[in-house]
Amino acid sequence: MSEVKKAATREGYGKALVELGAQYPNLVVLDADLAGATKTSMFQQAYPDRHIDCGIAESNMVGIAAGMATMGKIPFASSFAMFAAGRAFEQVRNSVGYPRLNVKIGASHAGITVGEDGASHQCNEDIALMRTIPDMVVVCPSDALEAAEATKAAAEYDGPVYLRFGRSPVPIINDRPDYKFELGKGVVLKEGKDLTIVATGICVESALAAAKKLAADGVNAKVINIHTIKPLDEDLIVAAAKETGKIVTVEEHSVIGGLGSAVCDVLSEKAPTQVLKIGINDVFGESGSAQILVEKYGLDGKGVYAKIKEFLK
Repeated sequence: MSEVKKAATREGYGKALVELGAQYPNLVVLDADLAGATKTSMFQQAYPDRHIDCGIAESNMVGIAAGMATMGKIPFASSFAMFAAGRAFEQVRNSVGYPRLNVKIGASHAGITVGEDGASHQCNEDIALMRTIPDMVVVCPSDALEAAEATKAAAEYDGPVYLRFGRSPVPIINDRPDYKFELGKGVVLKEGKDLTIVATGICVESALAAAKKLAADGVNAKVINIHTIKPLDEDLIVAAAKETGKIVTVEEHSVIGGLGSAVCDVLSEKAPTQVLKIGINDVFGESGSAQILVEKYGLDGKGVYAKIKEFLK
């Protein structure tokens, strides 16, 4: 059996920025003394005159990005999710969201897979925060290939975008000829009639693994990759709920305010359906390797499968 290719989603971000640098002379990249970690160092090496290290000052970085956007630039401001969404929330809201400026927030090291950095750096609240900002597009890609396509789509989109990336290498699942990325459109990865698993980010691979185990039990699960959490592909979610009757959401994020909440919001209004939300259950993370944490919090294929089996009882 050939070895599964793996790459961190942040790597897809860094590579895409280099490509975009050639396409958009007005594209600039800012980082908060984390170019190596966020992979914006790739852009820094290729276009040193268009890269700005703002130091450990995310709030200032977002303000600078907002100012550059008013001058016709396409700024990508990058830092860890905990700081890009958390520390700089006021600036993202008031300086970027309120005037609806063309600023892209590249938030790396999101979720518990930051691992040994511990709870202080494991941002499981950023999707919830960014969803509340009017007109903010929120994207959480499932692998490095999708991360690159999401970054390119963000550059083409006129308006604020929040891009969520991870630290740890994850399997490449979108390496196929028919793959297409479109903001606001979910992707059906597997058809099924017994229930629908709606996943985002690295949990898409877990959803596929869980669906495979469910199939061995005679349960035919539909799997949907929701890379764009806002705007949500409501039509696809509603159709799946009506088709299968049960929905399970899976995310490396708090079950409060993230993908699960977004799905429940639309279904409660348009197609009341029984929903199981799988994610971080209103707790902080802890220090440990990414793999061990994913397993402990039940976000791997085995954990998702076990929770779905309990749900189906």
